[in-house]
Amino acid sequence: MNAAGIRASRPSAALIGNVALLAALCVVAGVFFGLHDGDWFEVAPLRGRWLAASAVSLAYFGFAGWIFWRTRPKADEASAETASEASLLLAYASQTGFAQDLAERSATSLRAAGVHVRLRDLGKLDAATLASADRALFVVSTTGEGDAPDPALAFVRDVLGRPLALETLRYGLLALGDREYEHFCGFGHALDEWLRHGGAKPLFDLIEVDNGDEGALRHWQHHLSLLAGQPDLPDWTAPSYQAWRLAERRELNPGSAGAAAYHVAFAPPAGEKPDWRAGDIAEIGPRNSPAAVRALLDALSLDPEADIELGGKRERLRDIAARSHLPAPEDAAGMDAQALAARLQPLPHREYSIASLPDDGALHVLLRRMLRPDGSPGIGSGWLCDYAALGGEIALRIRSNPNFHPPHPDRPLILIGNGTGIAGLRAHLKARVAAGARRNWLLFGERNADRDFFYADEIRRWRETGFIERLDLAFSRDGGDVRYVQDALSAAVDDLRAWIAQGASVYVCGSLHGMAPGVDAVLRQALGEEAVDALRIEGRYRRDVY
Repeated sequence: MNAAGIRASRPSAALIGNVALLAALCVVAGVFFGLHDGDWFEVAPLRGRWLAASAVSLAYFGFAGWIFWRTRPKADEASAETASEASLLLAYASQTGFAQDLAERSATSLRAAGVHVRLRDLGKLDAATLASADRALFVVSTTGEGDAPDPALAFVRDVLGRPLALETLRYGLLALGDREYEHFCGFGHALDEWLRHGGAKPLFDLIEVDNGDEGALRHWQHHLSLLAGQPDLPDWTAPSYQAWRLAERRELNPGSAGAAAYHVAFAPPAGEKPDWRAGDIAEIGPRNSPAAVRALLDALSLDPEADIELGGKRERLRDIAARSHLPAPEDAAGMDAQALAARLQPLPHREYSIASLPDDGALHVLLRRMLRPDGSPGIGSGWLCDYAALGGEIALRIRSNPNFHPPHPDRPLILIGNGTGIAGLRAHLKARVAAGARRNWLLFGERNADRDFFYADEIRRWRETGFIERLDLAFSRDGGDVRYVQDALSAAVDDLRAWIAQGASVYVCGSLHGMAPGVDAVLRQALGEEAVDALRIEGRYRRDVY
């Protein structure tokens, strides 16, 4: 569905209707008052009746005032502030208030991280404001069969219905919908298509939310944290984790010029057989290092084994502290164990592409050991690469990611990735092998072939046995001209066109910056803008980039 296919009507229909109704009631009241002549018939209303009528009237006008206040433009919406390079435009289109609530939560999280956010109702957003923005986020719902929410119809009529040059805009989009409807997230997709045609570049791929799915909302929050440069932004709702077990941890690239990369395997809870598909995501609940927890509790002279009641259950203080942001000792001085536990805020989740299938007997991920400026490891990678004990418990939840699920086995598949992005592609290759699908083309790039060719033995075996029909590798630090995976794709555009003509899908996994836009540029140059947009709309061009 394109933007022109969305119904547009007068933006103030609800206001006009309410005003007309009140006017009609006033006319009726005036008519009846004109009919009144002289004293009240029989007897004047009792004083109590007058008071009751007054109370009802006050209640009505109070309720009407509350509705107006709830839907009023926020202070920063109503201001005439112009866009600046340091600000981020955040616009919402809401039918029931849910999209507005999510937009306000998003603004609060970003502001807490120091980002200047201008919150706007999409229906009050004009073309000039949008065109002057450098960065924008959109949170939009869909009503009926792919229609825009009523408050956004002015934007549909006045802005979305015509072309707009947006080459300098980078944007992200959260689309709310219900999969029971044929045009799931229809307005979100129409807005996304219009933005792309205007030259806007996505900060990350559109995120669909089916009936308020908390996993998809956490994925949105994950991108908010990356956008703000604050990976520790708290989750709005903590995932419902299961207790998995750390079964294996192995560094795959010792001596690499880049950060260490670890293959990590998790065994499922005893007696359970979790199910997932290629493309799905593992959400991990990280923990602080035992040394950091011990140092804080020692500084506060608190017993790590103290029995604490929190959230209706009892836990040890050290377990609560392990999964929470740790304050500086001076900020918690004088608190007892219960007060400290009540103050602690949980660490945000981390998410990783799953590199295995259920038949492997374990869930595999591939991750970089990330370091902070002070040299200490990041929250998620520090936990999984350094602190978690082999055989120890790992809080893990599987999140379905239907936007990156495999195509039909009969369809040829082009897989493109770099670095740890090979994890998601590995799961897809495993699924293709299991299905007997042999028309697979893998393009992979990293630094050095002798240290950074992750899962090389498997990939070579699949190539030798015919499950990878074509393999193109690009190692940028192996001497000669610097060559990246997008360069390998550019050198094979004739074959690319042939595969696409034969119905191939293109799946990209890896770096959001550098690789993903580079690959997208090659695709558009080789196939044309309209052809690439058609692939995306048909679901034949999918990405899992971060």
